[in-house]
Amino acid sequence: QVHVQDAGGGSVQAGGSLRLSCAVSGSTYPRIHIGWFRQVSSGKKREGVAHIDSNGRTSYKASVQGRFTISKDNAKNTVYLQMNSLKPEDTAMYYCAADFSRKTVGRMLNRYEYNYWGQGTQVTVSS
Repeated sequence: QVHVQDAGGGSVQAGGSLRLSCAVSGSTYPRIHIGWFRQVSSGKKREGVAHIDSNGRTSYKASVQGRFTISKDNAKNTVYLQMNSLKPEDTAMYYCAADFSRKTVGRMLNRYEYNYWGQGTQVTVSS
């Protein structure tokens, strides 16, 4: 059974940094997509922030490009989201998600493409 564990959130001041981690276990599929999503509140849409696949290809939401970096450690089956120059508008619950099906360009950050989700980790950026 696939299990996704996300962690690393916290509270920082604007301009600060945080690193989120996402550990995926229980998969035997050769292909994997990992996405980071965020949701400001339960009534808001969960938006894609960054994605990485098993070939190392990455994609980012435009507003985080240049500030966030997604990377993976294959030996640890862990994906990291390094978030620098954080802004108050980055405040949200961040979720890691995994999926194993083929994806077309443009859908890597679509939440409906992911079937396995972590429980989320809160990121709060104060001004």
